[in-house]
Amino acid sequence: MDMGFLYFPKNKAEYIPAVITLVIFFIGAFLTFNAIRKASRREEKRLEMLEMNQNNQKHNHS
Repeated sequence: MDMGFLYFPKNKAEYIPAVITLVIFFIGAFLTFNAIRKASRREEKRLEMLEMNQNNQKHNHS
């Protein structure tokens, strides 16, 4: 009975490359997520400072 694309190897050592690849991709996804989150926080702080500067300029010119 042929199962087509499903393949479960008898030798469990054949899973090792797949597990290594999976771990590498998880680490990459985690690092990418943290980098985006960190950049977002930096951008948010920069925007807050820009808004404060604009508000201070409005109050000084009034």
